[in-house]
Order: sequence, then C-alpha cells, then structure tokens
Amino acid sequence: MSTELYFIYDSHCPWSYAATPLVNALQQAYPKMQLHLLHAAHYIGKDSAGREQVEAVAKVSQQKFGQGHLKFANSPKNSINTANLMAWVQNKHANKQLELLNALQQAHFVEGNPLNKKEDFSAIVDAFKLSPNRKVFKGELSIDAEQLLDAIDEIQQVIGTTNFPVLVMTENDNAIFIDHSQYLSQPQAVVAAVKKELAAIK
Repeated sequence: MSTELYFIYDSHCPWSYAATPLVNALQQAYPKMQLHLLHAAHYIGKDSAGREQVEAVAKVSQQKFGQGHLKFANSPKNSINTANLMAWVQNKHANKQLELLNALQQAHFVEGNPLNKKEDFSAIVDAFKLSPNRKVFKGELSIDAEQLLDAIDEIQQVIGTTNFPVLVMTENDNAIFIDHSQYLSQPQAVVAAVKKELAAIK
C-alpha cells in the first residue's frame, strides 16, 4: 500500500496557513505517508491577500495572526525565496519540510516576518541546521521550484481547478480530493473523514 499526500499552497497565503494543520494531522495519522508540499509561488511582490482575507481566515480557523502581520497585511508579498527554500528542502531534507513550513508560517503570520530577503530566513535556517545554496535566495524561481510548478499544473488539470490551497491524497491508484474548507475549525476531523473515504474505495 502506497499512500501519498499532495498539498498545493503558498507560504504567504492565509488560507494555506489555515490548511496546514490538516496536513499536520494527516501526517501524524499516516506517518509513513509520502508528503509532497508544492509551493505555488503565487505572490511575486505585486499583491497580497489583504487584511480582509486574513480576518476571514481568522474567523473560520484555529490559526492566530500577530499584530506584526496584521499591520502590513495589505502590503505586497513576495514568496519566491520561500518557494525556492521549500523546493530545496524537499530535495535535500524531505523529513524536515513540514516542520519547516510550520516554522515559516509562524514567522510570517504570527511574528510578522516578511520572508522576503535572505536575512529574513537566517534564524530559521540556522535553527534547522540547513545550508541552502546561493540560488535559493536570488529572488527568482529556482529550477527545483519551477519543477514543482509543473507538478502543480498537472494536478490542477486533473482536478479541474487552479485555486489553492489544495489537498489530494492518493492510495495506490485511488485519489481523494480533500475539501479543506470543511475542517479548518477542527483540523483533526479530517483524519476520520479521510479514513472513511479510503475504506469506501477499497
């Protein structure tokens, strides 16, 4: 039996931040599951989710937003370097990728770290004992990050949407689209729902 989870997200997207606890819950329930964190690199320094969207997410999820983030919620965001770092980690230290994503989102949404320049990542990179190459923080998409965008495109064609965040679990040849919006207030509930769906397709 081969179980895999695909999570299409953007590190600077508040809805993705709200969906990450579902990924945490599923990873805990299925520790041998192969995890694919696919950063969409949506924010390129020209726009942001905005404070209105952040407040909407706060109302329907358990996630917290710090004043440091709220103050600049309407300022343009750039997630390219984060996309590069996450792609590098997936290739070099896959066992650290989910924990790293949680740390990056904590830094961005709670502590107000913009996660834009190389210096913004220093403390987290040091804490995780990572040594990413120079290309990660050049401000343009790396080859690894672009390859993940190709994988995202393939998944989006299959499920028929370009929206994100997206959660898809596969078991052997079967695939389950997980409607994350149903579980944002109770992330653990996604585990029971997935187990029920998996039992139905066996």
